[in-house]
Amino acid sequence: MTLFKIVFMEFGIVDVLDILIVAFIVYQFIMLMRGTRAVTMLVGLGLILFLVFLSTWLSMNSLKWLIMRLGTVWLIAFLVVFQPELRNVLTRLGNTPLFRKFLSAEGTETVAEVVEAVGLLSEASVGAIIVIKREVGLKSYMETGKKVNAELSAELLVTLFTPHTPLHDGAVIIENDRIVSAGCELPLTSNPRYQRILGMRHRAGVGLSEETDALVVLVSEETGAISLAVRGHLRRNLSPDRLARLLEVSLKGRRI
Repeated sequence: MTLFKIVFMEFGIVDVLDILIVAFIVYQFIMLMRGTRAVTMLVGLGLILFLVFLSTWLSMNSLKWLIMRLGTVWLIAFLVVFQPELRNVLTRLGNTPLFRKFLSAEGTETVAEVVEAVGLLSEASVGAIIVIKREVGLKSYMETGKKVNAELSAELLVTLFTPHTPLHDGAVIIENDRIVSAGCELPLTSNPRYQRILGMRHRAGVGLSEETDALVVLVSEETGAISLAVRGHLRRNLSPDRLARLLEVSLKGRRI
């Protein structure tokens, strides 16, 4: 179905839809790369494409031959030089809500960063309590601490639990691959079994897991032992590899 005609070109509904989709994809791609060095790469690629078009239009065979021969080399050079920026762009694209619904490995980045941080904290026998939000909201607990709202990284987690710093005694809460709050207070378990054998940090971790579906990772300050509290139960003396497997299974919605 033709909507309108410009000179010798006819535009139908499919053509308009095609243009809108391409424009949306280009816009989103530019927004993802805004503020990174990859923008420079786009300018360079745009210049090469312009030269290709110009050499073809004006029949500049020598220039066209040179561009075609060096095109592969330039592309590889761009990929090598801007590899970190491209990786970050693809990671951000994969973390958008539209694509996250179709990914089976949801939470993989969270697991990797948490496990790395916990391994370092365990080796140094630094106490820690890390909460990973799932379906049940944790706003009331977030409000008891300090707002952080930073991209999740193992280095930042280790820093937050550094002894003798203002936030090291409380819990860190993670949501959607971001550290949203630190220094948070959690409810203590009322289970008599755990009250007798656990310290305050581990009782708080179990207590939150009793009231919500959150995953609570704990590191003992005395022994460096790693534990995981889920649904009111505490799994103790975990290795980093075992912790990673349990977190991955839990974040996929399966029981452990």
